[in-house]
Amino acid sequence: MPKVGTWQLATGAAVVGLVLSVGAVTLAGPWDTGQRTAERRWAAARADPGGAHHDASAAHRPPPAPSAPPVLDPLGGTRAAPADAPGAGPGGLATALAPLLADPALGTAPTACVVDLATGRRLYGAGASRPMVPASTIKIATAAAALGALGPDHRVPTTVVAVPGEVRVVTLVGGGDATLDRDRLDDLAHRTARALGDRGADAVRIAYDTALYPGARLHPIGPNDNIAPISALMVDQGRNDPASSGPATRSADPAGEAARVFADRLSEHGVRVDGTPAPGRAPEEAVPVAQVLSAPLARVVERMLTHSDNDIAESLARQTAVAAGRPADFAGAERAVTDQLRRLGLPLAGTRFADGSGLDRRDRATAELLTALLAKAADPEHPELRPVLTGLPVAGFTGTLDGRYPAASPGSGLIRAKTGTLTGVDTLAGTVAAPDGRVLAFAFLAGDTSSPYAARPALDRLAAALLE
Repeated sequence: MPKVGTWQLATGAAVVGLVLSVGAVTLAGPWDTGQRTAERRWAAARADPGGAHHDASAAHRPPPAPSAPPVLDPLGGTRAAPADAPGAGPGGLATALAPLLADPALGTAPTACVVDLATGRRLYGAGASRPMVPASTIKIATAAAALGALGPDHRVPTTVVAVPGEVRVVTLVGGGDATLDRDRLDDLAHRTARALGDRGADAVRIAYDTALYPGARLHPIGPNDNIAPISALMVDQGRNDPASSGPATRSADPAGEAARVFADRLSEHGVRVDGTPAPGRAPEEAVPVAQVLSAPLARVVERMLTHSDNDIAESLARQTAVAAGRPADFAGAERAVTDQLRRLGLPLAGTRFADGSGLDRRDRATAELLTALLAKAADPEHPELRPVLTGLPVAGFTGTLDGRYPAASPGSGLIRAKTGTLTGVDTLAGTVAAPDGRVLAFAFLAGDTSSPYAARPALDRLAAALLE
């Protein structure tokens, strides 16, 4: 385990435990997910490395350490940054950031925006309203739109239906759960077998319905190891090797593969499957026979952001379209995401959400929009958006920032940010707790970069400068 200095430990615990509760919003409730629980344990373990409870007698106890000033204010309170704090004003940040932003590794015209999350005040901007190709940082917008439209407790179903009185044919109906895996599909097969047994059926034919997501299945980038063909029904994200992660070869027919896995598992649970599963619409008069649900949307969003999961991102964009009553295709999802963000009062001039994942180079976002999204997620009036913050990777520790910010870096453990990378495009947007106690949101977008191996460290230096 890397060693962490006293200041980093104290501030790191604040970032991990408190940065996401700007305005003193409680971390309990439906957003208290496993990821956040693990982070609190992580911070606690470092506060007490031995993990033991110390109860020395009063005579041998060291004198208490001086109390540190509060990192965040009580509910409803605000606190101005000290006038002499490093980077306390826009001028201070400009002095720190402008030379770093001029790094040739960031191309000819990178953009930037830094805001104080507690007040919403912009502290620094450079081309902040200029639309840029955002790459995967657009997933922040996708997440906010889905959470706003559906709520953090929403679960996506995968259902088996049949016509009452006629159970010789069952239909596996995809609800758009891009996190469906073989274990949950086996659970669905087990539930289906029990229900069929109760109805006296020991043999069935299987159809599968993917009608929820109409339109093109292939992303505009074409067949690609970074994303499967988009379908309302898939298992293990269409991966040919279910144990793989990250870029990996995918099935050309994720729905058909999911139906075949379901048929195999149904057979293992004692139901004979006649023939091969075939595509088909569920009859209008069909009723549910069995169903499984995804994790709550809050957890799905966190997983999507932490690992920059393209399959989940495209599914969330389409789920937003379904909630809005629009066709769940690329065009419908773009309109639904745009409409949802407009309802949140976000700056959308020049933006475009051609997809939900950021793989499409027609996407456009501004540094201003990304910081506004993060500020909205920290707003006590929008607790449904909190997973946008809790899902951000932790520098040097989780997700797409796991290999960035080495232990010696001042940003390790203290910066949370969504990464974005396409050829010639490198972006970073997230949050950091400044030394003066303010929680800042930042976005840095670079285009025409010559190498991600030079651009990423340059972006990391910009975020780390907010800690100085």
